[in-house]
Amino acid sequence: MTTAPASVFLPTLPGHYYTDPAVFELEKRNIFEKQWMYVCRAEDVPTPGRFVRTALGDETVLVVRGRDQKLRAFLNVCRHRGAQLCLTDSGDAGKAIRCPYHAWAYQLDGRLITAPNWQSMDSIDKADYSLHPVHLAEWHGLVWVSLAAEPEPFEEQIWPQLDYRLGGDRDKFARYGLADLVLGKRVDYEVAANWKIIQENFQECYHCGTIHPELVETLPQFRNLSGGADATYDTDGYLFAEGKASFSVSGNAELPRIGGLEEHDDRKYYGMVMRPNCFISLLPDHVIVHRFEMLSPETTRVVCEWLFPPETVAQDAPYDIADSVELFHRVNEQDFAASEWCQPNMKSRAYRNGGVLVPTEQEIISRWYYRWYHEAMGLDPAGQGERS
Repeated sequence: MTTAPASVFLPTLPGHYYTDPAVFELEKRNIFEKQWMYVCRAEDVPTPGRFVRTALGDETVLVVRGRDQKLRAFLNVCRHRGAQLCLTDSGDAGKAIRCPYHAWAYQLDGRLITAPNWQSMDSIDKADYSLHPVHLAEWHGLVWVSLAAEPEPFEEQIWPQLDYRLGGDRDKFARYGLADLVLGKRVDYEVAANWKIIQENFQECYHCGTIHPELVETLPQFRNLSGGADATYDTDGYLFAEGKASFSVSGNAELPRIGGLEEHDDRKYYGMVMRPNCFISLLPDHVIVHRFEMLSPETTRVVCEWLFPPETVAQDAPYDIADSVELFHRVNEQDFAASEWCQPNMKSRAYRNGGVLVPTEQEIISRWYYRWYHEAMGLDPAGQGERS
C-alpha cells in the first residue's frame, strides 16, 4: 500500500477550532461583532414600522424601516434598564418602538420620544438617550450590518469575494436583479455542527459525487471535479447536463427566466460563499440565498431562501416552484447531514491536529478561506496561535 507524500496535502484547522468556546468567543469579537454580516432582505422590512431582529455574537440587532422609508439598524437595548425592545424575530412596531418593561418610546429613527413621568426629568436632553445605532448597508436587496465602531467600507469586504468568483465581471451579478426578486420559499435548518465545517463543505465539491446524486445529475462537472492545488471556481459557471432545462429535480421545470440575463448564462449555475455568513447561488430562473446564524461552537442555524421573479410566485401564477425548491433542499439536507457526521469527531484525539485538504480543496479552502479566517482572527497561520 502506498501513501501520498505529505507535500500533497495541506492541513485543516485543528479540531478544537470547531468546538472550543474560547475560539467561539474570539470569533464573536473579531468576526460576528466586527465584520459586515448579512441579516435579512430589504423585502423583509417593506413598510414603516416593520422590523427584523437578529443575533450577532452577544448582541441582538434590530433592522427597522423608518417613516422616511429608510432602513436603519439599532442595538435591541432600551437606554433605561437594558430590556430588549422587540421580543420577536420580526414584526410591526407601529409608529414607535416601545420598551415592554417601562414603556420608554423611540421614534423609528431611534430618537427617544418620551417616557413615563418624563416631565419630572425634563432637564435631561432626550437626544442623549437615542437608541445605539449600528452601521447598515443595503446591497442588491440584501441588508448587511456591522457592529464595529468604524467598519471597513462595505465594498472592500464584498467586492473582492465576488470578483474572485465571477472573474471580475460585476455586471454579471447585477443582471440577476436580486433586489427585484421576491421570496418563494424559506426553510430554516438547525444543524448540529460548527459554522466553519458547513462553510468548508459549501466551498468544495470533492464530496459531490458521493453524497449529491441529484446535484451531479444536473451539474455533471461536479461529479468528478479534479485539478491541482491551484484549482478554483470556474468563473464561467457550470453548465446544466444535456437535456436538463432547469435546476430542478426533474430538470424540466418551466419557470420564467430572470429578465436581463445574457444567453450565455441561460443554463448555468454560479455558487459563491460571501464571508462571513452568506452563500448565494445564481440560476437562470431563481436565486438561492443562505444565511448562517452562528448559535454556539457546535450549532448553526442556516436560513435558506429561494427567490423568484414576482410573476413566478404571484397568487394567480400558473407556475409550480416545488420542483426547483426540492433540488437544493435535498442538497442542503445532504450537506448538513455530512457536517453532523464530522462534528462529534472534532473532539477526537485522532483529530486533535486536524485533517488534510486534498489538492482540489486547497486553493479555495486553505489559500482563500483559511487565509481570511486567520487574518480576521489575528492568528498566526503557522502556529494557529493568536498574534500578540
